[in-house]
Amino acid sequence: MTNNSSPLHSLREGHWFKLICGASFQHLPAVRNLTLVYTLAGADCIDVAADPAVIAAAKEALETAVIFGEEAQRRGFGFQGLPLLMVSLNDGEDPHFRKAEFDANECPTQCPRPCESICPAQAIVFDRLNNNFSGVVDQLCYGCGRCIPVCPSNLIFTRAYVSTPEAVAPLVLQTFVDAVEIHTQVGRLADFQRLWRAIAPWLNQLKVIAISCPDGEGLINYLWSLYDLIKPLPCELIWQTDGRPMSGDIGAGTTHAAIKLGQKVLAAGLPGYVQLAGGTNNHTVTKLKAVDLLNCKSGDEATILLENPTPQYSPKTETQNYIAGIAYGSFARVLLSPILDRLETAGAKTNSSSASLILPQPRVNLEELPELLWQAVALADSLVSQIKSPRKTRLTTNEIEV
Repeated sequence: MTNNSSPLHSLREGHWFKLICGASFQHLPAVRNLTLVYTLAGADCIDVAADPAVIAAAKEALETAVIFGEEAQRRGFGFQGLPLLMVSLNDGEDPHFRKAEFDANECPTQCPRPCESICPAQAIVFDRLNNNFSGVVDQLCYGCGRCIPVCPSNLIFTRAYVSTPEAVAPLVLQTFVDAVEIHTQVGRLADFQRLWRAIAPWLNQLKVIAISCPDGEGLINYLWSLYDLIKPLPCELIWQTDGRPMSGDIGAGTTHAAIKLGQKVLAAGLPGYVQLAGGTNNHTVTKLKAVDLLNCKSGDEATILLENPTPQYSPKTETQNYIAGIAYGSFARVLLSPILDRLETAGAKTNSSSASLILPQPRVNLEELPELLWQAVALADSLVSQIKSPRKTRLTTNEIEV
């Protein structure tokens, strides 16, 4: 996607920030807005669904970010160039690759509808805008599964899907993404290998391969088996430790699982970089600092690392004994929901035909409302700057008027 090497420098320095739009999230206006805002705030990587329409929306946002990049820098935000564009694939059933479903006609009339209130993506609606649609808005659902246990009538189920190897090659080749992330689980070596065969011919055009795996018995042996299968690589390798998937917006405690798993994988000495995910939120950087897992090199030392980057897969050194980065998903998206809700409302007001749609779609781009745009970037910056400038005081979320 881009020749900008700044994201790889961030990875080597331990200041890597990744936005997870969602492997199943296909709401194009939201993907575009999230990508634009977090790019201007200084994100190093944008992870999106392996869907050509979603990828196109993200690319459009990146092109727009270039236009506003200088102003973002003047305002003190962290934009340094374009982030890497990553797509997520899976080698088997995975909670990130599913959609919730139910037949609203079966819902009892007097049901309090806890599914609607608990959905962080506002993907469950009942007769919204008087158009008689009720159920799950497929493009908005990203498969968190929180609606399933709260349904009093047990009517909600999930539809899962798996990345087919034959679809991978044209996706990577034709959309020119920068990075690929593979979601796997312990015990799926044969499934991983089938998917890897489809990716391997196109490795030379990728800058990063990420492998995401939750904890489980035999995890470290499984990760070493994966490494033996994929080595040598012409690009960087990231081990994404998926602590508690899609839970970062629930509470402070969810980040513990991500850090614990990160420590476990880091201690194994696997070649590559370790990046947290799953339960990451506004408390993650603070807790990483408390256990001394962030790189706190001075400016001069950081410059040395930039000029003399660590060779790929060299033996672990002192500068590598830290978490290289953090990926934020549900927390990062929910953080911007007040702004995106206001944009959606503004868009609905500008086009009376929006009443005929399932949901009101934005009819203006975020950059067309500068006040909202920079409020959104300030919110994103309150998260991105934590790992980018851990010693620099920034506005907290509560201090930003939304």
